[in-house]
Amino acid sequence: MLLRTLAFAIGVSFAALAAQFPEFSQQYTQRLAGKVDELQRFVREFDLDASAVGVSREQALIDLARGGAIGAQRAQTIVSTIDREKRLNSVLNDLRNAGPIKQIMIVNNSVDKEIARGTLQDFHPALPVSFEGVAFALVGFIAGISSVGLIGAAFQQINKRRKRYALSRTSAQAKQH
Repeated sequence: MLLRTLAFAIGVSFAALAAQFPEFSQQYTQRLAGKVDELQRFVREFDLDASAVGVSREQALIDLARGGAIGAQRAQTIVSTIDREKRLNSVLNDLRNAGPIKQIMIVNNSVDKEIARGTLQDFHPALPVSFEGVAFALVGFIAGISSVGLIGAAFQQINKRRKRYALSRTSAQAKQH
């Protein structure tokens, strides 16, 4: 009875823990979308500035880079910002179009550390009632109960071996006398 209660408690704990992934993924996606929106605004404004003076983005970057040390540094920063916007926008689109299992792989392989750190700092655990949340909770529950079962089976095997060893020692000692 105690083992069943312990297994159930651990199963519920694992369920609550596993259900946090869809919630983290949702909060990460929202934060990522906000970052992409801001980067797109920056790139759009830079392109408008270039267009206003009658040059392409590439020409504007070349002109800016020729403007001394600070101009060259700023041009490099803008190139990095444009690259980041493209990369994050691609990840955001992948996340929006992915199912829950694929989201795990995307977040694991493409996570932006700055955004993930911010998400974790503001993360509020929740028990999502979406299909994904329930599915992850169920998998966590089964994993929790299974882990208790596996640990219990391992202890039973150890206990059986110990009893056999003690019994064999007792029989060996009885034969000696």
